[in-house]
Amino acid sequence: MSEPKDMWRCPVANCGYIYDPDRGDRKGKVPKGVKFEDLPKDWKCPVCGASPSKFQCMG
Repeated sequence: MSEPKDMWRCPVANCGYIYDPDRGDRKGKVPKGVKFEDLPKDWKCPVCGASPSKFQCMG
């Protein structure tokens, strides 16, 4: 598991999805190892559809 500084949480109500670069996002076709800052521009939260600008760093 990544360090908290590398993980990002979606604070949208009832979501709580955590993007972990060690896991990537299989649903969004993001391979393991992709940093949050390097996600594709059109990437959305796989749970609620929120944009990356809504996410907060956990570190």
